[in-house]
Parts: sequence; C-alpha cells; structure tokens
Amino acid sequence: MAKTRTQYVCQNCGSAQMKWAGRCPDCGEWNTLVETVVAEPSKSAARAALVPTSAAQPLPAIASDGFARIPLPLPELSRVLGGGIVPGSVVLVGGDPGIGKSTLLLQMASFLARDGKPILYVSGEESAQQVKLRADRLGVADASLYVLAEVSLEQVLAQMEHLHPRLTIVDSIQSVYTEELTGAAGSVGQVRECASQLLRFAKSNNSPVFLVGHVTKTGAIAGPRVLEHIVDTVLYLEGERFQSYRLLRSVKNRFGSTNEVGVFEMGEGGLREVLNPSEAFLAERLPNAAGSAIAVTLEGTRPLLVEIQALSSTTSFAISRRTANGVDFNRLLLLVAVLSKRLGLRLSDQDIFVNVVGGLKVSEPAADLAVAIAIASSFKNVPVMADLAIVGEIGLSGELRAVGQLAKRLNEAAKLGFKRCLVPRGAARQAQGPDGLGLVGARSLDEALEAALVR
Repeated sequence: MAKTRTQYVCQNCGSAQMKWAGRCPDCGEWNTLVETVVAEPSKSAARAALVPTSAAQPLPAIASDGFARIPLPLPELSRVLGGGIVPGSVVLVGGDPGIGKSTLLLQMASFLARDGKPILYVSGEESAQQVKLRADRLGVADASLYVLAEVSLEQVLAQMEHLHPRLTIVDSIQSVYTEELTGAAGSVGQVRECASQLLRFAKSNNSPVFLVGHVTKTGAIAGPRVLEHIVDTVLYLEGERFQSYRLLRSVKNRFGSTNEVGVFEMGEGGLREVLNPSEAFLAERLPNAAGSAIAVTLEGTRPLLVEIQALSSTTSFAISRRTANGVDFNRLLLLVAVLSKRLGLRLSDQDIFVNVVGGLKVSEPAADLAVAIAIASSFKNVPVMADLAIVGEIGLSGELRAVGQLAKRLNEAAKLGFKRCLVPRGAARQAQGPDGLGLVGARSLDEALEAALVR
C-alpha cells in the first residue's frame, strides 16, 4: 500500500508547503493554502519510471499529414482559436457565471455534430434533462451529440474510450473528481490531476477537449494556477451581464495569436456572431450630444469604432469623484490632470464619469485623445463634430503621439461613413487616408480640441 502524506498547496501558484500559513511564502497571496493528501510513489515505481516507454524521433521523421485543424462554422470563435480546433488540444474556457460559456460550447458542439461524427458533452453540474432543456431553447437536436451527466473521471474516460468522440466538452473541470485522490471535487489536487489525465487522453488520441472553468471574484480561473499551464489555450468570455454583447478573448494560445477577439450578442436563441461590431456599437449614438466621441481602437488585428461618453458635473461634495467604466481608472486620472494643467480646464470641482458604450473595455493608449475630447466636450457643453473619428495617444506634456496600424483604423472609419479622422500631425503627414476620409492633424491636445469641437 502506498504511503500518504499531507501537504498544503497554494491555489494561486501551486506551490506545496509542509505547514499551513495564512500567507503563501512564494506568491504572497492570503488564505490560498489548502490541505491536500498525496500518495508517495514506491521505490519500484520510481525505478520503473526510469525505463523509457517511447522512442525519441528526429524532427524531419515526424509525419504531420492529416493533422489539419478542425474547421468551425463560427468565424468569430475560429478567429480566436487561430483558425480552427487543433486535434489533440485542450482548451480552457472561463468567464463569470451566466455569461454564456455553456451556451457557446453547446452551439459549437451542435455545428460539429452535423457531420455525423460523435461529440461528447459531459455535464457535471446539470442533469441530462436540464441540458436537453437548454438544447431545445437553442434549437439543438443532433443525433451525433451525446450528453453524459457524470462527475467521476474514470467513468468519463471510459465513455470517451468507448465513443471515440471527435470533440469532448467537460462542464466544468471543478465538478469532476478522480477516485485516485481523497480530496473533494474542485480541490487543488483533484483539478490538477483530472486536467492532466484529460490532457493525456487528448494527446494520445488526437481528440480535442474543451474544459469549462469557474472564476473567482477577481475574475481569474478558480483552482491552481498550474491549470492554465497544463492546457494549450485559455479563453475568457467577457461582458456585462446586463449588456447583450460578449467578447471572447484569448490570453494563452500555443497554436495562434493571443491578440484576437471575437464578438457575440446574446439573444433568446443563444449567442449570435456580430460580424460588424463597430456598426453595432454605434447604432444608437446621438451625433450632436455633448460629451460623446468616437475612438478607433484595435482589438488584436481587428479595428473597432467605439463610442466613448463622458459627463462632467459640478460636485456637491468636498472631494470630486472620478468614475471609469470600460477604461483604465489610472489612465483617466492622468488625462484629467493633463486637461487641467495644459489646457487650464477647471476640473477639480467636477465629478467626471467616463463610459465605453456596449460594455467594452478599452485598454490601449490610442483611445486617450477620444477620452480627453469627450471630457472637454461635456465640460464646455459643446458637441464633437458628428463625422469625426479620433485616434491618438496623449503625453504628459499634452503632445499627441502616433499609434500603430493606423491604415487599418482609417479604413474601418471610412467604411462606416466617417468623413474625417483626427490623428497626430506626424502620422497625418506619413499616412494616406482612403478615398472619402480626410485626415486632420494636430500636434497638441489644445490644437486637437480646437479641431474637434463644433464652433
């Protein structure tokens, strides 16, 4: 009988400690050490591990024929994955509760099951009847889509060996447990071991596996950090629960770029792809409203036009408030300081609220100029020109700095009917806008404000 011992494993970094402590000595996080019982391998098992079970192969001798990606009829999901599903890959999908993870994966499974090859959907949190109710709502009724309501990993692997599915979905990895360990489902050891065994099955059978992961209150995937290191791809489904738009973002991808983003809209029939996100985000815009500016941002290789709204109001408290929704709060404080110092706007007694329409999050500095102009427009109560798109980064001296991939941004602005685009002067001299789009160059924030506001 194998010997067992107790150790304390950090849920954040995965490090093991012999004694419990309130704070992990490796990563510094509090209350992350969880008691775990592990089995020590015997000496005979250790000696057997020294015998190679597979031979190393020269790189040119490894055949790659027939190892093409599995195509997806969902262009938005396919873009984020890097062009399709890689055989034998393990993909981890995280997101807030109710954001649409199970809905997206069930729709994907339905599309792949139409070829007649078996798709296995393992539900550890819902019964088969509950999954059927969601499938009826989404219009999914494929005979090749198999549903298994099971939490035992051994039973799941046995079903996968029997069925040989083209794709397996496990919803969720925190609900599955293996009988080889004594910990409860969702514990550090259980999550790590279950993910490792599913990874070995996927690699040995070239059968991709999608795992649904719970998230903590901070938005990170629950469980040990090593879970994200085990899998090949980590996707996050983001968005406000009270907004209809969802963004699928890749934070790790061994087979593609991590800069791509997919845009979906949640409806009664499930998630629908938004093929032209810029047009959707600007559909309800009021062109002549003060405090509204159009920023041309870049999400991966895709340019997006988003509406940035700002509201400046005289405060009734001793200390004015700053509220940022969709933009970085520290970046907002920096732009307010530049407006106050370089342009002389008296914003110290103003409550300032900035919002990105549609529940999007804009993090790149190319939206600085649009945010600053929206704040100044609201403060002066003068609208921004309706046919003007804005691109530019703002320095602490009030100067405007060029941004990357300006040609893509200009083409997207012209496609949506904008007649002019406000850009840094240096970029305006070098770049050439598409037909019908004029470039307005400005060297400083002061010049940009003069060119953007309606006279």
